[in-house]
Amino acid sequence: MIFDENELLGGEKLKKLQLERLQKTVRNVYDNVTFYKKSFDKKGIKPEDIKSLEDLAKLPFTVKQDLRDNYPYGMFTVPIEKIVRIHASSGTTGKPTVCGYTKNDIKTWSIIMARVFAAAGVTKNDIVQNAYGYGLFTGGLGAHYGAEELGAAVVPISGGNTKKQIQLLEDFGSNCLTCTPSFALYLYDIGREAGVDFAKLPLRVAILGAEPWSEGMRKEIEEKLSIDAINLYGLSEIIGPGVSFECIEEKNGMHISDDHFIAEIIDPATGEQLPYGSKGELVITTITKEAFPLIRYRTKDITVLSKPTKCSCGRNFTKMTRITGRSDDMLIIRGVNVFPSQIEDVITKFRSLAGHYQLVIKRVERLDTLTVEVEVINEFARSIGTVVMADGTEALAVTHEKVEALKQNLKKDIKDLIGVTTDVKLFMPKTLPRFEGKAKRVIDNRVI
Repeated sequence: MIFDENELLGGEKLKKLQLERLQKTVRNVYDNVTFYKKSFDKKGIKPEDIKSLEDLAKLPFTVKQDLRDNYPYGMFTVPIEKIVRIHASSGTTGKPTVCGYTKNDIKTWSIIMARVFAAAGVTKNDIVQNAYGYGLFTGGLGAHYGAEELGAAVVPISGGNTKKQIQLLEDFGSNCLTCTPSFALYLYDIGREAGVDFAKLPLRVAILGAEPWSEGMRKEIEEKLSIDAINLYGLSEIIGPGVSFECIEEKNGMHISDDHFIAEIIDPATGEQLPYGSKGELVITTITKEAFPLIRYRTKDITVLSKPTKCSCGRNFTKMTRITGRSDDMLIIRGVNVFPSQIEDVITKFRSLAGHYQLVIKRVERLDTLTVEVEVINEFARSIGTVVMADGTEALAVTHEKVEALKQNLKKDIKDLIGVTTDVKLFMPKTLPRFEGKAKRVIDNRVI
């Protein structure tokens, strides 16, 4: 379903609109943000030099450290009295990145997120259970405003509170769930313990994002919850959730709202702009934001852009593939670049394994070792039997031939895909940590 007529723009009409908005944005940041004026001047670029979309490549990049260096409001183009909302992303080190919104920015964001729900087949007659976190994190409020813009009813339960989530899915008859992929699986686990038959719930679609996930995980979620699982991408610095999204018609690539964002792919090592179809780092320029526009922001997310063509859903926007990792947090194991999503994709192909796993990295005698810790499903555990440990807990009978065969097959498939030999440890169901927000998949114990 299409939410607004701009989603149908394409070709020269879209390019004309993009250029007009780009030129306006470039003038805005040059005149009102000291950081951008200095960056442009250093490269010898003036706003009037941007005469075509190709001229975008002349502009300097913006990186997250630039936002931290200008903390808290140095990147804003409007005075604080015009700001109606402030969000911030915590990050892992240093100061948070602060994101400001004018009243018009909130309206723009609401429309963009309404597109997400419409693309997922959600209508004003539906009930959206929003299990993204509310607060400084942009996920909860972004989804909330978008669903309301569409006209749907919103259950603002936020993250966590898992048993209450299950109760409301049953009692309120929620049709749409918004949360992280790992939380969707966690809901399933808790629901099954309580005897919930998800196939009998009104729930028919989940809009999932905020963490990388694989096609294998999508299949698992769809089968277990008896729903369609739709991929959503965004980041706080750009606007929040809604930068790109799948349509239910194809579920094959995420539509970027080209009338609000101009996307590029670059070589993360050289910064060179790459053509459509190339895998590299996603760079985004915002062209409609008032308070906090960004020029050529390096997201660090790795993806592929496809040339805009008409989708069966009617949209003509650029598509991006799901994020396969990040150029700044990928694992480097003995010189090989490894993304957790690659290993996840292998795990989900084994019917005896559950979707809960951790990657543990250690340095042993100067060499990095990677251990894949993953749970088996209940049926597998029952089929081989368990042993009682000294502390009274149950564990798999690790000497069983089925356990050894499963471990060796998983090790082989991982080695075939990423070229790295890993250790594998199998765990009983429900023994690895669970997360109600973003799943913590990597435990890096290296002392470097």
